Amino acid sequence: METWLGLMSGTSMDGIDAVLVSFQDQSMTLVGTHSLSYPDDLRHRLLAASQNHASPDEIGELDTLTGHLFAQAANRVIADTGADIASIRAIGSHGQTIRHQPSGKAPFSLQIGNPAVIAELTGLTTVADFRRRDMAAGGQGAPLVPAFHKEFFGSTSESRCILNLGGIANITWLPAKGEGDVTGFDTGPANALMDAWCLDQTGRPYDTDGHWAKEGEVDEALLSDMLSDAYFRKKGPKSTGKEKFNLDWVRTHLARHPNVRNADVQRTLLEVTALSISHQLPDYGLKTIYVCGGGARNPELMKALAEAVAPRDLKITSELGLDPQWVEPTAFAWLAKQTLEGRPGNLPEVTGASGQRILGAIYPA
Repeated sequence: METWLGLMSGTSMDGIDAVLVSFQDQSMTLVGTHSLSYPDDLRHRLLAASQNHASPDEIGELDTLTGHLFAQAANRVIADTGADIASIRAIGSHGQTIRHQPSGKAPFSLQIGNPAVIAELTGLTTVADFRRRDMAAGGQGAPLVPAFHKEFFGSTSESRCILNLGGIANITWLPAKGEGDVTGFDTGPANALMDAWCLDQTGRPYDTDGHWAKEGEVDEALLSDMLSDAYFRKKGPKSTGKEKFNLDWVRTHLARHPNVRNADVQRTLLEVTALSISHQLPDYGLKTIYVCGGGARNPELMKALAEAVAPRDLKITSELGLDPQWVEPTAFAWLAKQTLEGRPGNLPEVTGASGQRILGAIYPA
């Protein structure tokens, strides 16, 4: 059985998810999974780098260090499954995004996690650097997972929305056959603002199960101010990251609302995520939203989302055959497959690229 290995670390910068998966036509089988957390010191350095607080030397060192950790995650899932290396066709590595600037005079997206190191330490062909070819063709370089969603989660009879809740939230609109084109874009923050505020105020990297947010109340004036951000009204194609939605963004708004309690800020940020998503959903033919990503494990966020998107149903991608945690690494395993088979991996209607492109750079074993 031919298998593919996918590696993903998202904008939450909490660690690396690895999957070993086989693909058959429009179905998939997970052979094994593994999650590797970043050491606290490395995570802090990555967060600093994402906010432009890093020298070229620091970026280079982080590239090598994360490459070693990506290789470690890959080798661990191989060991755990007892997989035969000869049966693994390649690794698809998203890398760790440090900076994503899809607009301006010289758009770019920077992912680190040296793929040459991954290929060397695993002995497997590694495909990486998926975003830049789409951007060279005039696209946003993100989101890229809608092509995977289209392949494996689409339905001929039901219009669906796939909602990924990482640091940033993105949606993929999958209309039933014959009812329109697949579209998708980043809606804005998912966990990014809540994580940033929680770390700043408590020293904890995230609000476990939304407990702190549950202690607070929504500040309606602050909520309205935050939701007035022009990004939420912008039409796709569009993508964003911590370059915009970060602690400075929170503080800028708090400067106009200086007396909000800390727990109320956290609860308000949760509501910003829920409402900014619901306001950007397709307003026709949508009955069910399937959630993936780390935010699916936050019951308070899921509760707020369910209320915000009602009367639409809110479910998780497990009901489509894939656990929420493993959707994105599986998508990058599939993107590596697309690359090595000479098939495009982007959807121009999503990213805004001038056409379909074969994505990624190949590092042979």
